[in-house]
Amino acid sequence: MKSEKRFAVIGAGLGGAAVAVLLKQAGYQVTVYEQAPEFSRLGAGIHIGPNVMKIFRRMGIEEKVSLMSSHPDFWFSRDGETGEYMSRIPLGQYALDNYGAAYVTVHRGDLHDVMLSPLDSQDVIFNKSLVTVEDTGDEVIMTFADGTEAKADFVIGADGINSKVRETLLGKEEPTYSGWVAHRALITGEQLAKYDLNFEDCIKWWSEDRHMMVYFTTGRRDEYYYVTGVPEAEWNSPKAFVDSSKDEMREAFSGYHETVQALINASDTITKWPLKNRNPLPLWSQNRMVLLGDACHPMKPHMAQGACMAIEDAAMLVRCVDEAGVTDYETAFALYEANRIERASRVQRTSNANTWLRTQEDPAWCFGYDLYDAPLKDPIKGEVA
Repeated sequence: MKSEKRFAVIGAGLGGAAVAVLLKQAGYQVTVYEQAPEFSRLGAGIHIGPNVMKIFRRMGIEEKVSLMSSHPDFWFSRDGETGEYMSRIPLGQYALDNYGAAYVTVHRGDLHDVMLSPLDSQDVIFNKSLVTVEDTGDEVIMTFADGTEAKADFVIGADGINSKVRETLLGKEEPTYSGWVAHRALITGEQLAKYDLNFEDCIKWWSEDRHMMVYFTTGRRDEYYYVTGVPEAEWNSPKAFVDSSKDEMREAFSGYHETVQALINASDTITKWPLKNRNPLPLWSQNRMVLLGDACHPMKPHMAQGACMAIEDAAMLVRCVDEAGVTDYETAFALYEANRIERASRVQRTSNANTWLRTQEDPAWCFGYDLYDAPLKDPIKGEVA
């Protein structure tokens, strides 16, 4: 064990899983506290770019993720009504040759299982909904909704857009509704087979003010997933999502290509989710507490890099802890923020603008990034140390 210092991670999502695994592999003590009673294979897909597959290589899970995922040769953008191709962004072998790793699409639940696999059962404690977190100066004390208490030397808030750790650092503030919703559905290969149409591996259908992103979530091509971005003036439900319907989708995508209409017809269950944002935070850490992922830079999913940014955060945080030393944690956390804020902010702006790969462009600045090769910037001077 490299250090007797104890890290507590709040939230066992993809960012929390990544930071816990990387800390453990680096020789630190770590425990993850997750509010859910267990994990289930929820019906959602996710993109993992070469920028994150290179982190998975360090974690020892790259091959597992690659084998179970779909490997699109292109990201296609097409006009929603005419079907005309607006861009053909090469992936597949091109990504391997030029970005140093694969570009894959995968079921989020399957990916989550693999990411958690390097942890032992005692490393992740379920049914732990954080109520308070207090930095005493010497340690951090956490209390949970079940009445229990835990202590750690450092707390990492990987607890999403409604982060309790963020609230402790900056005060209570509700996220803002963006004016957009996302419809989600998972379609089986059997349902697709009923249609004599070309269902491409990774495609985004666009019109002026809305879109539908579609891709396979397994290497077997037996699940096809779509997520939309559609303007909706208000969101009045207190729920995280509500049920949608084929009729609502047909209205939202009236006039769209026959392939999109087939996908709507093939959808058994459709849900609708509000897309929420926060303004940029004035700080990402304070004393013994630090934030990552949606806890500090939530973004619309339109660039398919939100989870990737959380995993990059995790890797950079552990790199900076190693660089500065765990006893100099304030320098480590400042180094982490200095080396993440510019890139995370650029991805956040690009994603929120919803222009990514709509036309032919070079995505190398995003996909070709290697976190472990990037020189570290000095947190004071803003220059490479």
